[in-house]
Amino acid sequence: MTRNAAQWAGPPRLPEDHYVNSRIYTDPEVFAQERGKIFARTWKFACHESELPLPGDFRTLEHAGIPVVVVRGPDGTVRAFLNACSHRGAQLVTEPRGNSKHFTCFFHLWSYDTKGRCIEITREEGYKQCKLTKDDCGLRSVRTAEKLGMIFINLDDDAQDFDSYAGDALDDLIDPMGTHPMEVFHYHRVLMKANWKQWHETNMELYHEWGHVVNRTTSVAAGGYHERKWKIHPNGHGSLDPLKVEYDKYKGWDGRQDLMLPGLSPGEFRVVDIFPNTTVIVRGTNIRLDTSIPIAPGLTLLEQRGLGVKGESAEDRALRQEHHNQFWGPFGRNLAEDVVFVEAVERTNRHGASRYGIIARHEDLMSQDDEIMRAYYRVWGKYMGTSAANPLNKAARREAHMEVA
Repeated sequence: MTRNAAQWAGPPRLPEDHYVNSRIYTDPEVFAQERGKIFARTWKFACHESELPLPGDFRTLEHAGIPVVVVRGPDGTVRAFLNACSHRGAQLVTEPRGNSKHFTCFFHLWSYDTKGRCIEITREEGYKQCKLTKDDCGLRSVRTAEKLGMIFINLDDDAQDFDSYAGDALDDLIDPMGTHPMEVFHYHRVLMKANWKQWHETNMELYHEWGHVVNRTTSVAAGGYHERKWKIHPNGHGSLDPLKVEYDKYKGWDGRQDLMLPGLSPGEFRVVDIFPNTTVIVRGTNIRLDTSIPIAPGLTLLEQRGLGVKGESAEDRALRQEHHNQFWGPFGRNLAEDVVFVEAVERTNRHGASRYGIIARHEDLMSQDDEIMRAYYRVWGKYMGTSAANPLNKAARREAHMEVA
């Protein structure tokens, strides 16, 4: 007996937290709610400290649709500000990165120093009657936090501090990232036709490693891989117990015994997922930092950084780059395959061919257990005021919003 499309429309016969409605990836209302209720209230990875080595170094980014500039001041402190002139709101800093002692708005030439203070108002005497002065016109500051060389920002002045937000989720990164100074040696961006959550899911849902040719050979089939467990942390974070990757099983690659990062053994693999959209992956000799900028429900700008040990020799850096590029970067296997995966899902979600996604695997929290995703979407639902299985249930949305508040 053949079923027609309408007969497939019902949800899976599973508990509600064991599947997601595909509208969480495609619906413009859901996307707008995410910007206001999640991104505007949680901590966002902005850049690594090594990208701002000198006073005056800055980077710009967009977060929750809002332009932000992050800059190192003359006192060495990293600060963040809304990237908008306090006069008429023009975007103040238009370059993606650079170095400057001050920022001057191209519209009316108001200027600000790297501490956010207004230092120049063109023909300031015109404001004497209303008693407006430079002291009234500083840039709007954005909360910042630094952890293991990573710079985070938060648009919500009332949000909990970063250490409370992260808890112990970053503990597995203390040795490899906190023992020696690290620096970014690789940076690239990828514009994906997919929802931002679909990418973050690839860093939680390790069941999909069967789809990676290299991972299938070096890790999934390696002894002990499936016995490693997820640790579910509060606030939607997760981390995976260290596991072994057998690199020399793939096409003559070496075992990567050299250049091991502090605290790691050869072939060791660690993953830390930070809610809502940042992941740190450590693979023996390299660290990869993922974060994304949601542009539209089906469009995401992915940023990936490769980290190595600051001050190492040219020979060591070249080998570390080789190891990095075999897996990651635009010419590696891993990135290209993951983009293919998420864009394939987005194509069927976009027009309703796929109505639901199943996150129902139970393996006692071992590496391919979906509990990490179920826990993530429970926190997502608390911020959004609804469940990922029923995202447009406005009554549930109001109830969960009151719980988070």
